[in-house]
Amino acid sequence: MPTSTRRVFLLGAAAAGMAGLGVNAQAQAALAESDPQAQALGYVSDASKADAKKYPKYAAGQMCGNCALYQGKPGEASGPCPLFAGKSVSAKGWCSAWAKKA
Repeated sequence: MPTSTRRVFLLGAAAAGMAGLGVNAQAQAALAESDPQAQALGYVSDASKADAKKYPKYAAGQMCGNCALYQGKPGEASGPCPLFAGKSVSAKGWCSAWAKKA
C-alpha cells in the first residue's frame, strides 16, 4: 500500500473511531445507588430519600439538578457529574457533595 493511501486510510479510521467515541460519551450508564463511589457519597436517585440523620448537611430542595457540579442540561431527567465519571446521575438525586450553584 503506498504511503499516501495508507495515511488516508488511517486518518479515515481514526475519524470513524472518534465519531464512535462521541456516541458513547452521550449514552452514559445510570449511576446505581449500590455503586461504591455512590455509597461513599450517600448518593440517592431521589433526594427526598436522603438520610438526613447521616447527612445533616442535606436540606429539602437540594438535588443534583441544582448542584454546581451537575453537568446535565436544565429540564433533563439525568446528566453527567464529574464525581461519577462515565455515569449519569438523576437530576432529582442527591449526594453529600452537593454544592449550591453560584
